[in-house]
Amino acid sequence: MEPGNDDALDIIITNVVATFRVRCHLNLRTIALEGTNVIYKPEIGKVLMKLRKPKITASIWSSGKIICTGATSEDDAKLGARRLARVLQKLGFKAGMGTDDHSLSAGRKDRAGTGRIREVRFSAFKVVNVLAVCSMPFGIQLVDFTIKNRPIASYEPELHPAATYRIKHIKATVQVFSTGSITVTGPNVQNVATAVEQIYPLLFECRKPKALCK
Repeated sequence: MEPGNDDALDIIITNVVATFRVRCHLNLRTIALEGTNVIYKPEIGKVLMKLRKPKITASIWSSGKIICTGATSEDDAKLGARRLARVLQKLGFKAGMGTDDHSLSAGRKDRAGTGRIREVRFSAFKVVNVLAVCSMPFGIQLVDFTIKNRPIASYEPELHPAATYRIKHIKATVQVFSTGSITVTGPNVQNVATAVEQIYPLLFECRKPKALCK
C-alpha cells in the first residue's frame, strides 16, 4: 500500500457529542416522573434520558443545557435532538419543528392553571466532539514515529501504550497503537477525516517490517 492510497481505510465513528440549549428553566422532577427511559440524578442536578432510535443518551440540566452522546453520525445526532424535542412535546411541550435544524421552538402551558403559554426555545445545536477508530494495514514502530514527529508526537509507554499526535489547527488528537490501530478525536467528522489523511503517510513511513507484524 503506497502513501496517499488510503482508499481502503475504514474510519468508524463510535461517538458523536452534540449540545443544544433550551432558553428557559426545566423542571427536572416533572421530566423524571412523566418521561420514559429516564434516570433522575438530583445530587448533580440533571436527568439522563435515553432514546432507542437513534441510540443516544441526553443529559438534561434545569438551566436548559442538553448534551447528547452516543450517536454514530452527525445526522443521527441532529435526528436525536429532534426526537428529544418530540419526547418533550409528549410530556406537555408543544414543539415546533421549523426548517432550521439549529432552532426548535416550543411552548408549554403553565401547570399552575393560568392558561399562559411559556415560550421555550431549543437553540444553538452544535456537534462538539467526535470519536472515531481506524486500523492501518500494518503495525507501527512507535519510538521511530515519535522521534520523527516531535514535538507534535509524544510517547510515554510507562503511562500509556499509545503514542499521541496532536494537530492543533484542526483541534484533533490521534492515539497511535503499535498494532496499527488509531483512535481520533476532533470537533467534527470532517476534521477527524482530515486527521487520518494527514497522519497516514507519517505512519506508513514508520510501519513495521512484515516479519515484525507476525
